[in-house]
Amino acid sequence: MTMLVELVQANTADGVRLDGALLPRRGDDAIARRIGLDAVLCLHGAGSHFYGSSIFPGLLDTFAALGLAVLRVNTRGHDIVSTAATERGPKRFGGAFEIVDDCRYDVAAWLDFLAGRGLSRVAVVGHSLGAVKAIYALANAPHDAARGLIAISPPRLSFQHFRNSPRDAEFFAAITTAQEHAAAGRGETLMEVTFPLPYLITAAGYVDKYGPAERYDFLNHIVRIACPSLFLFGELELAQNAAFSGLAEAVERAPAGPCPRELATIPRANHFYVGVDEALAARVGKWLEATFAH
Repeated sequence: MTMLVELVQANTADGVRLDGALLPRRGDDAIARRIGLDAVLCLHGAGSHFYGSSIFPGLLDTFAALGLAVLRVNTRGHDIVSTAATERGPKRFGGAFEIVDDCRYDVAAWLDFLAGRGLSRVAVVGHSLGAVKAIYALANAPHDAARGLIAISPPRLSFQHFRNSPRDAEFFAAITTAQEHAAAGRGETLMEVTFPLPYLITAAGYVDKYGPAERYDFLNHIVRIACPSLFLFGELELAQNAAFSGLAEAVERAPAGPCPRELATIPRANHFYVGVDEALAARVGKWLEATFAH
């Protein structure tokens, strides 16, 4: 089925222009009125982009059936290396050069965009690093338009957790090299790393993301999420990936926040939910109905 989308742009508070695609509401207005949401904001994972995620296409029918607009967007970490237009001229970003903390500006800009279109009740949906960014942004820069959070497979970016993992030696070698580059003033040095996944990143970015400061361990932030949240993991990734080991239990043990938090594991699902996209969509739809229908 062909879907007509509007290509859109947003400018962040720190002067970065971002691109996205808005799929308008479709379906019965009565359905839209029954759900206490107007739209979903979809955040891609590491090195991906708004038009390339393998997760979100399988959720579009679920969102449409609930009368929701869908905004799929780039963050400044889109692709491995990219050049963004900023108020100070072109600047390199992408997964290799981003600082995750800046996601606060990206998420706020897109929520502002939706509110400006009259879509002021939004569920933020992120996959992988996009889920970490959704959690981090809503915990550290709350926004009135953010009414719900769906975190699909957020990895645990934790120095201590990785040091205690079976791949500790691999991680320790990479973080030590990155710290040495950063200490010598070579933080922009590009490194090809293999842990926690194979990709290209600056030394400073690796230390920021995975270093002992533990800035982005989402377990440290979920207690401050001021809207209902759903955390989803794949059964296979929990069993096979060091960044997900023990995460379901850790989320269950996390202190309660001001709003309800729900956890679900999708059977037979890997990190990309290959072959079980219908089960993922059904679980997301069930939660949206239970949480926001009136």
